[in-house]
Amino acid sequence: MLQRGEKPTKMSELINNSKSRKDLLKHMILQLPEGVAPEAVRARMIELLTKIPYGEVVEVEQELISEGLPESEVLRLCDIHSQALEGRIDLSGMKIVAPGHPVDTFKRENRELERVVGELQGLFARPESELSGPGKESHVNALKSLFNKLMDVDKHYRRKENLLFPFLESYGITGPPKVMWGKHDETRDLLKNAIDALNMPGDYTPEMIRMKVDLYLDPATRAITDMIMKEEEILLPMTLDKLSETDWYEIYRQTNEIGFCLYDPTDTWKPQGVEIAEVSSAKEGTISLPSGKFTSEELLAILNMLPVDITFVDRNDKVKYFSQGKERIFDRNRAILGRDVRMCHPPSSVHVVDQIIGDFKSGIADRAPFWIQMGGKFIHIEYFALRNEQGEYLGTLEMSQDLTEKRKISGDQRLISYK
Repeated sequence: MLQRGEKPTKMSELINNSKSRKDLLKHMILQLPEGVAPEAVRARMIELLTKIPYGEVVEVEQELISEGLPESEVLRLCDIHSQALEGRIDLSGMKIVAPGHPVDTFKRENRELERVVGELQGLFARPESELSGPGKESHVNALKSLFNKLMDVDKHYRRKENLLFPFLESYGITGPPKVMWGKHDETRDLLKNAIDALNMPGDYTPEMIRMKVDLYLDPATRAITDMIMKEEEILLPMTLDKLSETDWYEIYRQTNEIGFCLYDPTDTWKPQGVEIAEVSSAKEGTISLPSGKFTSEELLAILNMLPVDITFVDRNDKVKYFSQGKERIFDRNRAILGRDVRMCHPPSSVHVVDQIIGDFKSGIADRAPFWIQMGGKFIHIEYFALRNEQGEYLGTLEMSQDLTEKRKISGDQRLISYK
């Protein structure tokens, strides 16, 4: 209630004040009930907020997580408010990048993803008459081929998770990357479900095709396009504001280690005035241990020759080292060095990481083995607590190994064979 002599605040004054605008956006997001129509939210947000600077959307998500809102709830609300804000985020201040810049590559990949999604949507809209008779098999094969192309988005997402997100975290931005990684995993699951549905044996009647489109195929393509909007209207403009040219050049140099999505860049890029020292070849220096010694070059060769992937996390939960064998099982890039190990895992598995590290530190356990089926391979993963002679915790060693061929071994081999 206004006091005598107090002037009422105009809505224009409210929405032109950054703090007030963020508080209002946060309030509206928290008021979103289950199942609310995004169109209704969009209309209300447009009415109250008109244009919203992209940085404020990121800051609101960060604040929601910092204030204790569960990540699962942030993920749910993210979908609704992102749809409501689509096209209403102010991108006028976004920096322009040169061809070959990592942001340029992300965007060009998005255009290719949109092209494939457009072809799929064309197939979804075909009339009933084309989904019956001899043509239905080619229709289903076309769907399978296009969804296999969409699976290439995994490399696009992994570059964000393993290269872009670590740099954001170094600037204190941790909430939005967590939310986006969670959306990546949801999209991966939707794509897998779509491919599984298309590969399911059975007679493809028009009704069955329509059912698969509605339940599996269309949700997967919508997840792809929703993520493109979140990237280009929120994530990428914000990263261009936060990251330095040196940061971007490090990302650029490490991108080839993961690969590209439906697009092969032809432009080279290097910012002017940025010089980054090359990694030492480690040829000098001797390391002495109780049972022997070797040079740094010899140690590096030994670690990279071992038939396992090794990652070391120190006592402060920071990634300190990873081996660089010829055939890695899981992505590792230099950008993760010094990163909190929790940030190197999808949100859905962070609780497992926390439990292992907590149990190792408390002395409850010293090892934690896992094994999974992945891409037709049998992968064994084991975590070991490292301790000094006094039993003090030094860190955690992760060892991953492809045991697919070794599990087939039987009998003896006593003769020399180099296979």
